[in-house]
Amino acid sequence: MAMEDGCSPSSPAHQNPTCTLLATSVSKMKQALVEFKKIGEDDPRRIVHSLKVALAITLASMIYYLQPFYNGMGDNGMWAILTVVVVFEYTVGATLSKGMNRDFATLLAGALGLGAESFASLFGPTAKPIVIGCLVFLLVACATFSRFSPEIKRRYDYGVLLFILTFSMVAVSGYRVDKIMKFAHQRLITIVFGGVTCIIVAICICPVWAGEDLHKLIVLNLEKLASFLERFGDEYYRTSEGDKSFLTAYKSVLNSKATEESLANFAWWEVGHGKFLFRHPWKQYLKIGVSTRQCAYNIEALNGHLDAIEVPSEFQKTIQEPLMKMSSEVGKALKELGLSMKLMMYPSASAIHIENCKKAVDELNITLQTSMIEKWDILETIPVIATISILFDVIKCVETISEAIEELSKQARFKKPKDITVDQNARHRGGAITPFDDGKRDWTSITVSNMPTNFAE
Repeated sequence: MAMEDGCSPSSPAHQNPTCTLLATSVSKMKQALVEFKKIGEDDPRRIVHSLKVALAITLASMIYYLQPFYNGMGDNGMWAILTVVVVFEYTVGATLSKGMNRDFATLLAGALGLGAESFASLFGPTAKPIVIGCLVFLLVACATFSRFSPEIKRRYDYGVLLFILTFSMVAVSGYRVDKIMKFAHQRLITIVFGGVTCIIVAICICPVWAGEDLHKLIVLNLEKLASFLERFGDEYYRTSEGDKSFLTAYKSVLNSKATEESLANFAWWEVGHGKFLFRHPWKQYLKIGVSTRQCAYNIEALNGHLDAIEVPSEFQKTIQEPLMKMSSEVGKALKELGLSMKLMMYPSASAIHIENCKKAVDELNITLQTSMIEKWDILETIPVIATISILFDVIKCVETISEAIEELSKQARFKKPKDITVDQNARHRGGAITPFDDGKRDWTSITVSNMPTNFAE
């Protein structure tokens, strides 16, 4: 049969356009399947979400399939299905936001629409359309203007949009439809039914919490920055080998603002879940995100210096030890901060690494003073001094991040590890650090007195 169609392996493809088209279609289908497989493997929750949406639409369609529901709702049952389509989002917070916005907007707009129709009826049939037109103009103008408010735009924009649509439909249709009460009642019930269906399915079946995703995103961003800084010294002096993915992983942090703000907005709508209680301080995550991106901008500048230097100069080598220590310790501080957030523990261990950063800065100052910087070529010293200056800015950013996470730990009531003070003998041995176990990981505690809170000091 293949020989008759001219699609045998020995047949030239250009002699049979049908075979060429078929081969191209099969190739594109294979590529699409591979892409879909990768999407599912990257985040299996996407597959579950697809099934949840299908389940919600199936439940909403019961209004049509079950005769008692259809007798009560009629053709307005289609609004339940439409509500599921537009309301059901990937995260619980996004679904709650859209669902509650749609339900309350429909309820308020329906009530005002009925009120407008009743109020206009008092002026008689001649003036009624004029009064309704004026009311629609006034309320729509006010509602549209309110969308320019940042607070309303962020949380209630969808609800205001639905309010304008529903109010206009109810008020205007009321002028021609005698059974306006029944129309508004059926519309409200079907929309509420669709919204509640979405919310129940989203929360009860493998929920995806926006707050949890925001928490993980902040932790992941801190880990990416920490990975770069910990290995920056080795890369700067060309002593590192192997995987270089850490040199570009931080770039995703630079573009995380929109995602963080969106997740924080949706998390505000979510009920308490897991370790995230009701009214969790999500705004504090945005402050941490701002400081994290500022740190990422400085790291972007550091990365530029890596590309500009091929072989370390003699001047670089004189400050190699304190510079590598600065980079390594500030990276460890960020890693500890990320770990404390991940475990939702008070960030105590990071203070040790921040203190070590400051000691490395003192060592660097001494090295620069004793190396008689005047004897070095200025073209050789300027790039190195610029790198050191950026590292100073990174350390300041990490201090700011540390303060923001400490504030978060207070507001969210993170658990505190046991306070252990280093005894006097340990101090004489060089400030030994006493380990202890909290059941999850090894923590260390050290008492640092008179430690400056500002790096510039």
